[in-house]
Amino acid sequence: MSCHIDMEDKTEPEPVLLSKHAKNLLRFLNMLPARMASHDNTRSTIVFFAVCGLDVLNSLNLVPPQLRQDIIDWIYGGLVVPRDNEKRCGGFMGCRAMVPLTEDADVLACMRKYQWGHLAMTYTSIAVLVTLGDDLARLDRKSIVDGVAAVQRPEGSFSACIDGSEDDMRFVYCAATICHMLDYWGDVDKEAMFQFIAKSLRYDYGFSQELEGEAHGGTTFCALAALQLSGQLHRLDAATVERIKRWLIFRQMDGFQGRPNKPVDTCYSFWIGASLCILDGFELTDYAKNREYILSTQDTLVGGFAKWPQATPDPFHTYLGLCGLAFTGEPGLSAVMPSLNMSMAAYVHLQHLHEVWRAKSKEGSEDNDLAISSAVQHQLKLTKDGEAIATTTATTSTSPLISAQ
Repeated sequence: MSCHIDMEDKTEPEPVLLSKHAKNLLRFLNMLPARMASHDNTRSTIVFFAVCGLDVLNSLNLVPPQLRQDIIDWIYGGLVVPRDNEKRCGGFMGCRAMVPLTEDADVLACMRKYQWGHLAMTYTSIAVLVTLGDDLARLDRKSIVDGVAAVQRPEGSFSACIDGSEDDMRFVYCAATICHMLDYWGDVDKEAMFQFIAKSLRYDYGFSQELEGEAHGGTTFCALAALQLSGQLHRLDAATVERIKRWLIFRQMDGFQGRPNKPVDTCYSFWIGASLCILDGFELTDYAKNREYILSTQDTLVGGFAKWPQATPDPFHTYLGLCGLAFTGEPGLSAVMPSLNMSMAAYVHLQHLHEVWRAKSKEGSEDNDLAISSAVQHQLKLTKDGEAIATTTATTSTSPLISAQ
C-alpha cells in the first residue's frame, strides 16, 4: 500500500486589503491623530501621501468634490510669491503657522519675514495639485523656479529654504522634480547639480546624502531620479550603471534594506524599486519575496502599512508600500511613474499641461534629453488586471526656454 504526499504549497497568497488602505488614507485627509502633532509643519507631505496613495489605489473617487476643492485651495493657501523688494523665496510652505488670521499690520509684517518656500513642501504641493487634476493656473512658475535657484549652493547641492536649512541630495531631488513639473529650469545650474551628484557616488556604487557620506538607498533614488528628470542620466557610463544596479539588487533580503547590514523596511520597496525601474533593472528582483515582506507589515484591522511587522502603520509607509507593490504589477493598483513618485495617470495629466504651456508660449524647446526608461513604459501599461491602459509612448522633455505663465 502506497501513500502519496502532496508537497506542493497550495496556500493562497495574502490579499492586499485595498479598501481598508483607501479608508485609512482618507481618514488622514479629515483628521490627524494626536501622535502626529509634531508633523504639523510638514502637513503638505501628509496630504501628498494620502492623496497620491488614493490615486495609486484607484480610489480618488472617495474624495468628495467639495473636499477635493478644499484641498486644492488649502494647498494654494501656502503659496509664497515674493514682492519686488524681497528675497527670492517663492514656493510653498508646509503648513499655515506663518499665515495668522489677523488684520494687525505689525503682526502681518513680522510674519511675512518668515514666509519662505520650502523645496520638499513645494514638490509635494505641486504633485498633489497635479494628482487632483488642477491646471496649475494660479502658479507663477518663474517665481517658484527663481526660489529653487536661490537655494542652490556653489557645489551644486540645494538647501530646503533660504535660511537655516541643511543642503543635501534630498533637496537636489526636490529641486529637480519642481523644475521638471513646471517645465522650466530658469537659473538652476544643472551642470553644478550633476557634478554634486557624481561626486556623491561612493566606492560601493550607491549615492550618499552629502559629499563623503555613506551610500544609502533613499539618496541613491534621489540622485538617479534627479539625473533622469534633468535629462542627464545618460552621462553615467554603462559600467557605472551596472555597478549601481548591483548595489541596489544586493539590498534585497526579502524586502529591501536601505544600507548594508541594516534591517529591511517597507519604504525601501519604493526607494530601491524605483531606482531599479529608472535603470531598467527591476525585473532582476524577487517579486514574491518583496510582496511577502510588504504584506507582513499590513494592518488587517484598520488598513495601512508599517515600517516593520507589528509596528504602527503611517501614511508614509502606506503610500510607499503601495508603490512598491505597484512596480510588481499588483492587481488593483495604478501604475507609478518612478522618478516623480506619482501615478502614471497624474503624469499623463502633467504632460498635457506641458503641452498647453508650450503652445501658449510658442517657445517650445527642441531639447528632449529625457528618455523615460522602458521600465516606465511597462508601468504605464499595467492595470489592476495586468492589462494595457495605454499604448502611447510616454516621453517628456525639460524646456528651460519656456516662459513662465
